[in-house]
Parts: sequence; structure tokens; C-alpha cells
Amino acid sequence: MLHLPKKMLYALEAVVDIAFNARPDPVQSKEITQRQGIPQRYLEQVMQQLVHTGILKGVRGPRGGYRLARERRRITAGDVIRAISAADMGEDTQIFSSDIGQLVVGPLWIEAQASMLAQLDSVTLEDLCRRANVNCQEETTASRADFDI
Repeated sequence: MLHLPKKMLYALEAVVDIAFNARPDPVQSKEITQRQGIPQRYLEQVMQQLVHTGILKGVRGPRGGYRLARERRRITAGDVIRAISAADMGEDTQIFSSDIGQLVVGPLWIEAQASMLAQLDSVTLEDLCRRANVNCQEETTASRADFDI
């Protein structure tokens, strides 16, 4: 099974949390850490990358935090993954040294990644917030108040 790096998963969780909770005030990173359990050391790094790539906007001041830079329906899960992936790209991206690796396995891996990104591009933050609302409604009334996203 393919696994996304923790940093990418944390980025998705943080952006969905902001999309779900950023009304009317910006969301502070400490709130995301409390709700999602994302380690603060990863979160600040991820948030800065997302601001730099135009997914989030940083808001300064005592009630500052983070907001989406665009509408929820205009940001996809693929956008978030690409933002983090681009920031982490190294100089040497060639991982195969043999001919079979370069000519057979490498292209297969590129196709698999393209398919995964196409799937992630079909899901907006609006879609993910709707899923959160549905999951929230499936919870009992008592636990609904405790639902953290």
C-alpha cells in the first residue's frame, strides 16, 4: 500500500481543520495541535509552506492565525499535496540506477503518482468539510459536541 509522508497527511489535516473552523476568526496553530494532535514542530513548518505556496494566508496580531487563501471549493487535496511535495523536492530525484528501474519501474511509478494526484484533484476542501459534517451527524448528540475536526 502506498503511504503519504506524515508531513503531507498533517498538511491535509491542518488545512481541513482551518476550512472547517475558520469562521469568523483565523485558526491558531495551537488550536489545530489541540484538536488534531499534530506535533507543533511539524505544524509550524507545514503552515509556512502552505502560506508560501498560496494555500493559506497568515493573519498577524493577538487574534491572528491562518485562513484559507481561496474559497474552500477552489482548493483541492491535490493542491495541498503538491504544495508540500514541491517544498520538499530535493535536487536528486532519480531513484533508479538500473535500466529496468529507469525504463520500466520509474515510468510505472510516475503513472501511479499521476493517477493518485488526479484522484486528489477531484476532491475539494468543500467536499472534505461536507464529509466532516456527515460524520459529525452520524455521531450521537452527546458526542457531536466533542467532534473535533
